[in-house]
Amino acid sequence: MAATGSAPGTVPDACAGRVSGTRADRRDGRLSGTLGGVGDVRDLRSGRRRGAPPPLLDDELVVIAERSASRQARHWVMRSVAGVGVGGAANQVIELLAGELVSNAVVHGPAGEPVHVAVRVDGPLVRVAVTDRGGGTPRVRHPEPTAPSGRGMALVEALSTAWGSARQPDGGTTVWFEVDTDA
Repeated sequence: MAATGSAPGTVPDACAGRVSGTRADRRDGRLSGTLGGVGDVRDLRSGRRRGAPPPLLDDELVVIAERSASRQARHWVMRSVAGVGVGGAANQVIELLAGELVSNAVVHGPAGEPVHVAVRVDGPLVRVAVTDRGGGTPRVRHPEPTAPSGRGMALVEALSTAWGSARQPDGGTTVWFEVDTDA
């Protein structure tokens, strides 16, 4: 998809309906580094400028949508980012949010189907994306204090630097978040 005619980092009109959920998107129409503008030469697979150093980590885990998937994915993400030097509170936040996204994929996506968990560490920026075959769109809810569920996306919104979702051509959904460990 070409992003010609857009300021760097903005959502072109053709994409506006397919990309949603980021706090940056709601503030000023920008998506931090996800799309480039005219003259912005990027590696289309990664969003990196050509010649930039490779990411410290770019890996994926596939789990089956079942009750244990969230725990398995959370621990894998935690160990993966710790392996490239992300520790302390940032590691714990990333682990928590990854678990929330995978839990949502298990609860709202088709049971027994694969759930893809991708983690990328590019300098101080950690991005986790969870893709399932479900067709839902995540939304932030503010349930009653006594409600047993419904707080996951509120946590993602509150603790991440940015987050969003995108529909996949096969009908699935990818939900992602970013945490800037320098922030």
